[in-house]
Amino acid sequence: MINPNRTANRPISDVALAASGTVVHLKGYGLILVFKIVAPDGDIDYWATNDLKMSPLKRQQWAEFEWSIEEYHRGLKQCCGIEKAQVRSARAQRNHIGLAIRAFLRLELHWFHRGISWYESKLSIVREAVRSYLTAPWLSLSLTA
Repeated sequence: MINPNRTANRPISDVALAASGTVVHLKGYGLILVFKIVAPDGDIDYWATNDLKMSPLKRQQWAEFEWSIEEYHRGLKQCCGIEKAQVRSARAQRNHIGLAIRAFLRLELHWFHRGISWYESKLSIVREAVRSYLTAPWLSLSLTA
């Protein structure tokens, strides 16, 4: 709910917003600058900032940073299993998160040197680990049946 002209709060979809951004009052926060982004397929997104002097070009630069951060989080989740810790204690969770981030950095380094995707990098690392273990297994399982 925003208040574009100090009369009443209205849904953001009901307010006409300029391409260069419109300063409005956000209920419970204060003045913000809102940009309306219309995608070629007709999807509408809103982008808000407390920097009331932000230009559309600067907003575009920040949106590109935002996408990089989204890609980073996707890589952490899909390739390093950061959300799959089956532990309860805070220390174990912190350890898992730290190791997942470290694994992601190693994956990035592998990707950087080899020029292949995260998924291909992960698969090549896992294949090499399995190949290495199969040539010299160090665990033996006892028979249960």
